[in-house]
Amino acid sequence: MEVDSESEVEIADLVGDVIRASKIPAKRRGIPIRPTVDKLCSAVYEHGLLPEPLNDLIGLLVKPSHLDQASLGALVRNLYPVAAVSADAVLDVVGCLGIGELKPSLNIQAALLRWLVMVYHVIDNPAILSRAYPVLFNLLDVAATRPQLCHVLALITRRKHVQPFRIQAVLALSRQTGKDPSVVGLLRVFKDYYPEIIVGDAVRGKASAFKHPDIQWRLHLDEIQESHSRRMQANAALSRQSGFQVRHKSFGRPGRSAIPAVHSSHATEQSVTLEEIDNATSFVKNIENIMLPSQLVAVIADPLLQKLLLLRPDEEAYSRVNNWMVAVLQDIRSGEADAHTISDVLGLLHEYVVVSKKLPPLILNFFVDFLKVWNGRDGREAILGLLPYAPLLEFDKLYENIFRPLEAGVLDSSPESQLAMLDFYKNLLRHWNVQLLASDQIPSHATTSVPALVNHAQRLALTLTQTNPTVATQLAIVSFLEENASLLSDERLRQNIRIAIPPPTLVYSLFFSSSLAVLSRLCAILSAYKQGFQAAMAVKVSRRAGAPAVNSSTYDAEYVNLFNGFLMDICNCIWRMRAFTNADPNARACLVSRRRVRLFEGYVGSLDSDIVSLPLLFGLSHSPVLSLQSVLALRDLEDEALERSESSLEARHPGPVTQGSLVRLREQGGLVVSWQDYRISVLQRLEGLGFVGIPDLMRNTMKILRGPERNESVVSGGSVGGVEV
Repeated sequence: MEVDSESEVEIADLVGDVIRASKIPAKRRGIPIRPTVDKLCSAVYEHGLLPEPLNDLIGLLVKPSHLDQASLGALVRNLYPVAAVSADAVLDVVGCLGIGELKPSLNIQAALLRWLVMVYHVIDNPAILSRAYPVLFNLLDVAATRPQLCHVLALITRRKHVQPFRIQAVLALSRQTGKDPSVVGLLRVFKDYYPEIIVGDAVRGKASAFKHPDIQWRLHLDEIQESHSRRMQANAALSRQSGFQVRHKSFGRPGRSAIPAVHSSHATEQSVTLEEIDNATSFVKNIENIMLPSQLVAVIADPLLQKLLLLRPDEEAYSRVNNWMVAVLQDIRSGEADAHTISDVLGLLHEYVVVSKKLPPLILNFFVDFLKVWNGRDGREAILGLLPYAPLLEFDKLYENIFRPLEAGVLDSSPESQLAMLDFYKNLLRHWNVQLLASDQIPSHATTSVPALVNHAQRLALTLTQTNPTVATQLAIVSFLEENASLLSDERLRQNIRIAIPPPTLVYSLFFSSSLAVLSRLCAILSAYKQGFQAAMAVKVSRRAGAPAVNSSTYDAEYVNLFNGFLMDICNCIWRMRAFTNADPNARACLVSRRRVRLFEGYVGSLDSDIVSLPLLFGLSHSPVLSLQSVLALRDLEDEALERSESSLEARHPGPVTQGSLVRLREQGGLVVSWQDYRISVLQRLEGLGFVGIPDLMRNTMKILRGPERNESVVSGGSVGGVEV
């Protein structure tokens, strides 16, 4: 079953978080898991669980884990399935019952049995419990789960299950337990099948009536399942209507601008019309024989006709559509259409372009005139959605005729409008990347057009860092830079598209972000750029036909050294503990002037604390975004040392870590670890958490992390390997 709503995506993510946390001891998690469990329980209570996350949670409950009993109990109480419960889930519960080290606690077993009773009516195959009858019956000796187990057995007992040896066993158990009400209740169920064998004395006394454990829980489950069923039916109906059935409605326009519904004239007994198609099977079966409708302009608004023309192209059909576009766009160009008509037509054109993934020259030429008089409001979302499909042409001409007027209409000095344009350029760059990857030959103008687009968008991004310096803005910027870096993953594009590095101010603004995700993604981008530069520098200048357009002569020394400055400054801060130095080759001290550096040093020195010097404050141990992961990496090393040795550590490091503090820790009987190994462990932890950019850049840049030099003692932190000019 597909996840079809934001709530179900959220629940799936929360289930994954809880399962991952269950595998880590509480002391090593860093943050408590109970708030996540409570959030998951609240979401499940409101929306229920799809089969897959339900099975995942049951798998967690039936196996040993590091979750506390209160959290496990809360999860069991909120196992609300939105659909039928699978046989696998039922068997998982049955298999976890009993006593043993690998079994869940008896309280959790009892809660799971109680849950089986409450969901018995929605089990996909109730007979699965009948097959497990011998297993369940043999567990009646466990007193803690006996009441719930008897209830389950009472539900599934049939005549074939009531055997003489089971009657004798239940009678004996009843005598041993002093006529336990639940056991007596099960005996009464047996007596219904064999009244002549079980005498009255055996079933006298107080007995369990096996009532439903929680009526309110059952009513809420019914509400969740009914709501999910209605939503699935509505989605299915919408899918059928929008995908493989024609739209039986007309899209009104004034006068000749009307977009009609699909209608096929002159149909014969042998022909197949689009109106007859009502599902995907019928469409595929008859695709070669489907006749085109009378008015092909309906393709702009009808998804089924769009699919037909994509899978069975017809030049005459496209010509007829273009003729209609000329007429309707002329109405807009001449000012005869009102705002509603403009928005409506642009919205339909947007749908058409998104489906076809092409922006016809006719529509592109229309925008040359339309954007000059556009008010920046009518159809704005549609325009920003369809113009990214512009073909890869010379950027200067596109910008002058299309993008500059578009910016004039969209940009209003607000960060929201600037973010909208940055997202527009990101989508345009992505479309151009796809075009280049799909083309047999790279156009000659692509070598200049793509870098020109990137440079223009990077200037816009630099403006955004000043008008709206938030993490959300930084994430939007790195998303654009990642789109540019993706060009470098393809060797053919790397040989033809020049690398456009970001402005230094933009790089350093992102580097000092308060978000670890931003820093990691920036480092991954710079690492990709470095590999691209190295590949280009390895290509010698050649005049032969077919030689790469980007080679060692493409980038001058000043340009490459500017990029090397990024690498040097970042490595100086993170790895070499030399923040804001300009003594190294190409280092620019992160563009911080020497006067500012002296002011910072004076401030740090004036603090009445044990704070280390300024150059260390932006390294792995002290950086605001890296310090937590650094100290947790050291905790992991200490825990691993304790697991390997029976003796305990006499001291633990309080953090943050320095070379000197590691020496003192060793002298105090604490963990014995070198400065180099500690830093490598931090990189490994970052990599394990998905922040791969920083480890990738360090290993790609720091020579000491790339070869046998790694094991030698390092005080300076090793040399930085930039791009050789």
